[in-house]
Amino acid sequence: MATLAADPAEVATPKHWTEGNPTDADLAHIPGEGGWPIVGNTFTMLADPHAFSRRMYEKYGKVYRNRAFGGWNVAMIGAEANELMLFDKGKIFSSEQGWGPVLDQLFPRGLMLIDFDHHRADRRALSIAFKPEPMRHYAGALNRGIAKRMAEWGEGDLQFYPAIKQLTLDLAADSFLGLPFGPEADAINEAFVNMVQASVAPVRKPLPFTLMKKGVDSRAFLVDYFTGETHRIRAEGGGQDMFSQFATAEYEDGSQMPVDEVVDHMNFLMMAAHDTITSSATSLVYLLAKNPEWQDKLRQELTAITGGEGKDLAYDQLGAPELTEMAFKEALRHIPPVPSMPRRALKSFEYAGYEIPAGAHVGINIHMVHHMEEYWDNPYSFDPMRFTPDKVKARHKYAWVPFGGGAHMCLGLHFAYMQIKILMAHMLTRYRIEISEGYDPAWQAWPIPKPKDGLKITLKRL
Repeated sequence: MATLAADPAEVATPKHWTEGNPTDADLAHIPGEGGWPIVGNTFTMLADPHAFSRRMYEKYGKVYRNRAFGGWNVAMIGAEANELMLFDKGKIFSSEQGWGPVLDQLFPRGLMLIDFDHHRADRRALSIAFKPEPMRHYAGALNRGIAKRMAEWGEGDLQFYPAIKQLTLDLAADSFLGLPFGPEADAINEAFVNMVQASVAPVRKPLPFTLMKKGVDSRAFLVDYFTGETHRIRAEGGGQDMFSQFATAEYEDGSQMPVDEVVDHMNFLMMAAHDTITSSATSLVYLLAKNPEWQDKLRQELTAITGGEGKDLAYDQLGAPELTEMAFKEALRHIPPVPSMPRRALKSFEYAGYEIPAGAHVGINIHMVHHMEEYWDNPYSFDPMRFTPDKVKARHKYAWVPFGGGAHMCLGLHFAYMQIKILMAHMLTRYRIEISEGYDPAWQAWPIPKPKDGLKITLKRL
């Protein structure tokens, strides 16, 4: 059984992540470009990832190679590529070896960083946390926390992104850990923020005074905390919070998940949940402010369902706000919280007429496919009616994949829908969301989208 290293800095990159990388000659038949000496296209790509990808696609087509971050990556564009990689019928692609080089120092053995039988067993065990009774408990906690924060925000100007990020962290501490808002929750929240920032830090070693050092230290703090809490819950019993569900998770044979793996899964889930929900809530609020006619439609729908301001959207009502769900899906299409997704090929395969060799680092571009006219009419307009059942049925199943797909589809997607619907139910029945005329904030596109200025909105009391 694997054991958890005391210091994540001591975890060496597994050799099988880098052994067998294709040579330049192995990839020479794939069109593309290597960019500058040493750095490749890294800085060009980071300056505007979407524009870079669009240019490469228009120049080279649905398969191209790009040298960045120290090696070659093969991009595969299109809904068919999404299906090939995410459904992965032939067990060609490793998620562990795709994400691992970026996330393993901080979030080892999270669900995205394990493959095949191990992934299936852990996913089945952890799914207990998303069964109806725990979800009913989370719905109550979300309604209480969001209603209280809406009242505290009050009328006036607000930087939405930092405000919703803090709220999402607080809600995660409550729903996921069963902690009241307060100093203990704040310390845990700060640790998660440090780890997320470190995951994309340019300096990849935990040298003094670096983001990676802060991230590694924060991981050590959370490992100690979650380890102690897992033992306590198993000895004394826990509550209905998500961590209690994880701590008591069992495999099909009745054995409990090892403590160190519970800790790793909890660390990863907290990171994945709060950052992606923060991003998607921000994009939805921005698009509703920009399209006030849709904001009005959602407000009318939610008022009719809940009864108006101050009323909860109960767990049993979550299926009712259909327009709200379609608007959220459209926001996820416009600004998917995970804009691209990496894998590593465990064996050679073919896509769009090209043979891609075993060992190649490959990826799909979710953001681009979400904006391709091949699948979407007027892709840059905001139109939630794209998600009526008949239109969904007529479209390629993998043209819209904000939650991934296949075996690695986001385990918490129903929690995300629930949190966004409850947020909208309390926010839109209390406030009108406005932005200045012509306001068009620049967005940081990678790794998780966010408005560079924090998204300046004004809340007007209804």
